[in-house]
Amino acid sequence: MMSSISAQPHVQSSFVPQHNTAETKQQPAADKEETEKDSSVKSEDSKLTPLSSQKLSPKDLKQIQQLKSRDLEVKAHEQAHLSAAGSLAMSGASFTYQTGPNGVRYAVGGEVSISTSSVAGDPAATLRKADAIRRAALAPANPSSQDQIVAGKATSMAQKASADLIKLTQEEAKETKADRMGEDNNDEKQLESSDELDSDSVEPTQGSVPGSLLDISV
Repeated sequence: MMSSISAQPHVQSSFVPQHNTAETKQQPAADKEETEKDSSVKSEDSKLTPLSSQKLSPKDLKQIQQLKSRDLEVKAHEQAHLSAAGSLAMSGASFTYQTGPNGVRYAVGGEVSISTSSVAGDPAATLRKADAIRRAALAPANPSSQDQIVAGKATSMAQKASADLIKLTQEEAKETKADRMGEDNNDEKQLESSDELDSDSVEPTQGSVPGSLLDISV
């Protein structure tokens, strides 16, 4: 089972399950958007040569600043998820990019897919995994409502695993008690058999008194 902890892009994909990492915000108008898998959480700002700021209008400059802020927010959010998820992460972060008026791409949304399946036959391991999922979901400074949902599901998963662990522990305790009772009964039977064997093998000497003085005359 796989779930996603993500920052919501301006336009969501209809076939990729996502949930918000930033609560509903007004996003800058998209000049161009594209979604791609990218394990890096660094800004794209240094990869392309921006247009001269002298050729940009105040409106464009304002939009670029908004995109830069959004890019930093999204990348930091997904990095927090990745760092906390560790081995639970199925891959690197997936980002949705928007190209600004300066020709630079900025991340406006992203997601991290993690494994959320329970560990079959091992409630203790499932409990540890549920705790890790919850930490990963709530790792960002401002978890979104969808992050809270994932954390809530992890809490439910932990509660079930805890109940299963208690049940398993009780069953194991009963089995151990039954085994001990069986061993005690066997020990008692062996002791009784040994006593019976000892009593049958001893023949009392008639007419003798233990510790008596014998009178021997010549």
